Amino acid sequence: MATRKWLRSKKHSLTPKAVSTCIPVTQPGMLELNIHGYRLHKGMGHEKFISSGAVSVGGHNWEIRFYPDGYSVDDEATVQRYISVYLVLLSKGAQVRASCDISLIDHRTGKPSTAHKTQPRMFKYGDLSMFYPQTAMFIDCNELQASAYLLDDCLTIQCCVTVISEPVVPPSDLPKQLGRLLEDRQGMDVTFVVQGETFKAHRMVLAMRSPVFKAELCGQMREARMQCLTIEDMQPVVFRDLLYFIYNDSLPDMDGYLDNAGTEMIRHLLVAADRYAMERMKFICQSILANNLSVDNVATTLGLADMYDCGRLKKFCRDFMNSSSRMMAAVAATPGYKNLKRVQPSVLAEEYEKKPWKKEDELHTSIFKHTAIVLISKCQRAHHIVHCKGVAEDTLADNIQPLHPIAIRCHK
Repeated sequence: MATRKWLRSKKHSLTPKAVSTCIPVTQPGMLELNIHGYRLHKGMGHEKFISSGAVSVGGHNWEIRFYPDGYSVDDEATVQRYISVYLVLLSKGAQVRASCDISLIDHRTGKPSTAHKTQPRMFKYGDLSMFYPQTAMFIDCNELQASAYLLDDCLTIQCCVTVISEPVVPPSDLPKQLGRLLEDRQGMDVTFVVQGETFKAHRMVLAMRSPVFKAELCGQMREARMQCLTIEDMQPVVFRDLLYFIYNDSLPDMDGYLDNAGTEMIRHLLVAADRYAMERMKFICQSILANNLSVDNVATTLGLADMYDCGRLKKFCRDFMNSSSRMMAAVAATPGYKNLKRVQPSVLAEEYEKKPWKKEDELHTSIFKHTAIVLISKCQRAHHIVHCKGVAEDTLADNIQPLHPIAIRCHK
C-alpha cells in the first residue's frame, strides 16, 4: 500500500513525499490442553508426553506436548523436578515465522498467566527450532502443586500462536483481462474483412502487440484513417487465431495442432506471425513444427523455414532428413520433397554443399544434378561458383553441361 503526502517547504512550495507501507499478514490461533488427574499421570516415564492433538493455525499444524516427568537428554535428575511443555510445529518441511504465548490458567480467576512468551521467530520442521520453548524446565513441580494452576487435580495449558507472513502479491492477470476484451467485444474501433468474414478489434491493442499493425493503424499510412480494412492472402480461420494470440499471448488450442491438418494450420500461422512481426508467435510456431516433423512433412517445412528465415527450424529439418540414408531416401520420395526440388532448389543445393556425397550414391547424384542445373540456368550475366565436396571434376562434367561460364571448386 502506498500513500502520497504533500509537504510545504520554506518557500511554501508543495513537495511530494511518497510513503510506502508494508503490513505483514498475521493469523492468530489458540491451542488448549486440559489435563485431568494430573497426579495419575506423574510417573508415566521420562520423555513420555500427552498431546493436545494437531490444530491448524496459519495453514500449518501445531500441537501442545505436556511431559509430566520432564524431558531431557542430558540431566534427567534435574529436569524431573520440572514439568516440560512445548509448542511443536508438525507440518513436514515447513519453515514458519511465528510468535507464541504459553500460559497456565489460574483456576481461581479463570485468567491465563504467561509462563513463556516469544517474539516472532522461525520454526523449522526437522530441527530443534520446531519446539518452543528451548528449555525443558517449564515450571517446578512443587511450585505448580502449590499454585492455583492445579485445582482439583486439573491443569489447563493454553498457547496463543500467531503465524506471520509477508503479503503475497497476486500473479498478473493482464493476459486474462486482454482476452476478455476480445470476448466482450466492447470498445472495438476497427473492423477487418477477410475473404468476406468480418472481425472487430481494438486499434490500440493491435498497435501495442504488432509493429506492423502500429504502422498501419496509428501511423501515416492511409489505413490509419480507415475504420474497415481488408486483409488479403489470408484465411479467416488464420486471422481469427492471430487475433486470439494478440489478445491472449497464446494459441487457442495447442493439442489441436498435432495432426496433419494442425501442422498445415501452424504453417499458416507462422506466415501470419512473420507478416505482422510477432516474433514470440513465430517462435512458438517453429517449436510446434520442429516437434512434429515426419517423413511426409519435413521437406515442406524446410522450404517454409528457408522462405521465412527460420534458422532454428531449418536446422531441425536438416538434422531430421540426414539422420540416416534410409530416412533421406524416404523423404526424397515424398511429394513435398519433389515440390521443394522444383520450386526451391537452392535450399537443396545449400544442403549438399555442406554434406559430402559419393559418386555411387545415385540418390545424391540425382539431387545434385538437378539442383546444380537449375542454379546454373539462372546465371545469365555472372560467373558463379558451385562448391562440391567429395566430387571429382570429371563426375561433375558428366552430369552438368554449363550454359554460361562457371567456376567449379571440388573438395575431395
